[in-house]
This record gives sequence, structure tokens and C-alpha cells, in this order.
Amino acid sequence: MQEEVVNLLRCPVSKSPLRLQPLSYMDKVLSGVQRKLVKNAILFSESDWVYPVIDGIPRLTVEAFIDYADFMKDNLEDYEARKLRLLQTHQHLINYVTKKNKHTKRSFSKEWSMFDYSEDKTWQQDDDEMMKTFLLETDEQPSNLKNKLVLDAGCGHGLLAQMVADAGATVVAMDLSASIVRAYQENKQLNAFFIQGDVQFPPVKREAFDLVYCSGVLMFTDNTEQSFSCLGECVNAGGKVSVWLYHPQNSVVDKCMNFIRSITSRLPVRIQFYLYKLTIFPLSYIIKRMKGNKQNSREMMVEIFDALSHRNRRVHGHAEVREWFNKRNYRGVQITTTNQFGFNIIGIKS
Repeated sequence: MQEEVVNLLRCPVSKSPLRLQPLSYMDKVLSGVQRKLVKNAILFSESDWVYPVIDGIPRLTVEAFIDYADFMKDNLEDYEARKLRLLQTHQHLINYVTKKNKHTKRSFSKEWSMFDYSEDKTWQQDDDEMMKTFLLETDEQPSNLKNKLVLDAGCGHGLLAQMVADAGATVVAMDLSASIVRAYQENKQLNAFFIQGDVQFPPVKREAFDLVYCSGVLMFTDNTEQSFSCLGECVNAGGKVSVWLYHPQNSVVDKCMNFIRSITSRLPVRIQFYLYKLTIFPLSYIIKRMKGNKQNSREMMVEIFDALSHRNRRVHGHAEVREWFNKRNYRGVQITTTNQFGFNIIGIKS
């Protein structure tokens, strides 16, 4: 972890600044230069909320003190007392986030664990195509990214965050799942920071970012509009929010996929993987090869898993989402891209 990122981090509950207590350091090459980074640490809020930094990654979910209990016990003397006070004071909140995030963490962790950084494309796009799509979706030019502060909310494998940072922006890349570990390990950019966090409780400074980018994430939460509103708090006046969402489809294939998902997404993630591998994948592979699709097997499985494993997978109409922007007084609201599956929409915060 680059120590300077602490200035951008906040307690996801109290929204107060965090104080860093380093425990150990490590060396890592970033932007071509070997840097001394924080490996393990504790981040303290102004109250009892505490968050671990493990292997260079700030773990800033509400439930992090439970998820990483072993680390906290080993490195925080008054951990048990803090844990007891938090559970007594915030039991409802902790139960809520633990329940809503449990399956989402597991499903996205499994999805991105299949990705091979050396060989695979992302949604059938190579790096250049991904960057081109990002610029179209956000209605930006490469030259405009220089010196901008960007929040990539739901960064997945983290490759896009690296590309945006390479264009001159400072990027805080956040993901809820364990995919953030490999994203951080693969990062080569000094001005790209990787954190674990929840879009409904964003652990970053409010009204600080010039661009909040969230592609294909909000509709997997338990309340898409609420999640949108939470991220909107992070952008500054004159800054831009960009979100990509699924829109309704009426195809037979989509209806079949929805029916399958309603059953299989309730299964344990590991069982889902083998079920899809033995049933959906062979048929999908044959059909795609007949159509001339050259995706490899991992890329196909990532797409299948993304389509079927997540319990929340909501769709939203264009007019509905425009209204989310309008009633929060965004200006310049426009749909920037649309395809068979979904659309991207942006707005400027007043």
C-alpha cells in the first residue's frame, strides 16, 4: 500500500479520516521504480471501527474486523474489547452487511479467479479495446484524464484501473471480493491504489473525485438506486458519475437464463462452477465455435459464471435511471453507449 492513499480513505461507517499504524513494509516495483510500501497495518477511525491492511491492501468493508479476525487478534491488543463494543452497538448493521455481501464476495471471487492475466481478454476485448470502451462510456478524451482523481468502483481484475492510471489519472480501484488481491499483485502503476470496499459503504473521502466509474456492478447489489446514491456522494461538484447497467430483454434465451439463475444461484459457488462446467459450458462452446467465436474456455466460463452465479442481477430501463440522476440534480445526463445487454449513462454533479 502506498502511504499517501490514506488521505483519500475514510471509515465506511462514520466517514471519519483514518490513522495508519504500519506493522511491516515490503518492496514493489511501480512505474518502473522499486518502492517501499506498507505490507501490513491497522487503520484506526475516530471510534472503535478498525480496519486491517493485509499484504498491501486496505480491507475497508464494514465487516472486515470479523472477516480478518485472526489478523486482528494477532496485531491489535484490544481487539476483543473493540469487537464486543462494535457488536453491541452496531449489531443490526453488521448482520445486514455480512448477510448481503457473503454470496456476492464468493461468486465474484470465483469468477475472477478463472481469469488469466497473461492470455485472457475481458468481455472479448483486449486492453486497447477496453480503454476505448471506457472513453466512450465516460465521454472522455485520453488527454482529459491527466491529473484527474478517479474512483473505479468494482474494479474486478484491475486492468482498466492500471490503464487509466497510465493515462495520467490517480485511480482508487475498489472491489468487494477477493479479486482485489490479484488486482493489487498485478498492478504496476504508482498512481493506482487498490482497496477492498463496498459500493453501499464507500470507504473514501466524500466529494473528492473528478470521475466515479462503475461498470456492471450496481445491479448486483440489493438496491441499485441506493448504491448509485452512495457512490454519488464521492464525486465533487462538476465531477462526473458513469454507470453501466443491464436493461430489460425479452428474448427466449434471456428468459431461460433468468429461470436457470433463479435456481442455480442458490447453490454453493463451488457446486455452481462444476454444474456450469459440465452442462452449460459444452453447449455454449459448440454454439460459439459454430458462430466463429474464438474465446478460450476460461473466458467463456467467466461469462457463464457472471450470467448465472449472482443472486442479485437486476435490470433497469433507461428512463428509470435518468430519473435517478435528475432527482439528484445532475446535469448533462446522457446515455453514452448501448448494446444488446445494457447501457452506460453519465451525469455531471451540480
